[in-house]
Amino acid sequence: MPDAAKHHFVVVTGHLPVDPIPDGGDRVRWRASRSGVNAALHPVVARRHGTWIGWHGLADRQLGRFDWDGISVQPVPMPATDVTDHLGGHCETSLAPLYHDAVEPPQFDRRWRQAYRRVNDRYSRAVADIAAPGATVWIHDYQLQLVPAMLRVLRPDLLIGFFLHVPFPPIELFEKLPQRGEILGGLLGADLVGFQNTRSSANFCQAVTEFGEFRMDADVVHPNGRRVSISAFPVSVDAAGFERRARDPQTQHRAAEIRAELGQPRTILLAVDHLDPAKGIEQRLDAYHELLAEERLDPATTLLIQVAVPGRQHGAERPDAWTRVERKVAQINGLYSWITRPAVHFLHQALTPQELVALYLAADVMLATPLRAGMNVNAKEYLACRTDDTGTLLLSEGSGTAAGFPEAVTVNPYDIDAFKSAILTAIKPGNSDGRRIQMRAMRRRLREHDVHRWATQYLDALNDTAMRNRPASSSLAARVPLPMSRRTQPSTNCGSS
Repeated sequence: MPDAAKHHFVVVTGHLPVDPIPDGGDRVRWRASRSGVNAALHPVVARRHGTWIGWHGLADRQLGRFDWDGISVQPVPMPATDVTDHLGGHCETSLAPLYHDAVEPPQFDRRWRQAYRRVNDRYSRAVADIAAPGATVWIHDYQLQLVPAMLRVLRPDLLIGFFLHVPFPPIELFEKLPQRGEILGGLLGADLVGFQNTRSSANFCQAVTEFGEFRMDADVVHPNGRRVSISAFPVSVDAAGFERRARDPQTQHRAAEIRAELGQPRTILLAVDHLDPAKGIEQRLDAYHELLAEERLDPATTLLIQVAVPGRQHGAERPDAWTRVERKVAQINGLYSWITRPAVHFLHQALTPQELVALYLAADVMLATPLRAGMNVNAKEYLACRTDDTGTLLLSEGSGTAAGFPEAVTVNPYDIDAFKSAILTAIKPGNSDGRRIQMRAMRRRLREHDVHRWATQYLDALNDTAMRNRPASSSLAARVPLPMSRRTQPSTNCGSS
């Protein structure tokens, strides 16, 4: 086992990139978990031989460090009460709804906030114990927004970055948060706070200006004499990895099998989301239902595959959302299905990476239409898999992905009439050469801005911030190697949305 004091690159997330498979005894087997955060970070941590800290998914269970898929994994324990109050309460019932434009009304509870502080403190101490002097620590997402400031008190020698994968809300929503000052102070413990897009970074800057007592110059905040940079870094995917899977003959054979099993429909629409009101599944089903009812889509030639990936719900399972989606699917299938061909194939299950890529290859249109999202990773995975430049991407204006792919069909998912028109535009036979050119342009941009370039941009900016923060004579520890030679500047437009 390596020396626990020699971890120079540490990534910290609310959950580890694996889910436990208990075998009834003391041993635990692991399987890869499916989330946008994990999909983005796994290739980055593996390439840099980093250490990953997070909760292992088992309440009241202490586990030691282990290796998984080329990554050193350091579990953080979680009492059952904190699973309920921190994750199910404050994270999933207070913060997540608020940060997604209050699509669901957020609920607040003092007990949940206390649990949030306890868990963030536990993470901070876990990182402080294993990080090498001067190590780079990269903290992720809304579950751990207090960790940067807590960690800086414990280990002021560390280079601390934070990245928010969900949108940061406008000030009219953020001001409702009872602990808004504590959240801002927690995030400003980092050297660099990164967001998915300039709208979120501008919202954060406005919140700092409105509620903080810090001097601010453009995209730099000055808390207690330090410099904290604020910037946008749109997250991406391992484009080359998905291309390799998509070119695999077995994967292509499976994609052909899927179309055959579905009766060789002319058009397959695909959507992949967590079962969450912010993902817009209900609006998508409403638009599809009306198109069938108006006979503008033929269920004999068109079908929808809706994959609802099971999330890690901890006391906030949203039974009402589940019931509404289930009812809509049943209604559509009751009216428009054949005995052997449902109009909607609804899969509430976690798919293997191979099966997911086969679905991307089988689908003619990808519907990535959340009501609000920081970045739609599934949309970028779909693009990466379309190695023959076929297929059509329909994107929500509420996703940070839309700004980077103007060639895609875009829609306001709240506007059902516009949604219907966008679906028809996406499936309409048209200029196939023109569509291939558009797909080729999106795929080229994706390859140029893949997950490794995203990480390099962020870590370069983090190191640059550290150089400005520390005296020239100070001795900086060796930083994590950045294998990509091309240094690029992130978007820093803090003053516009």
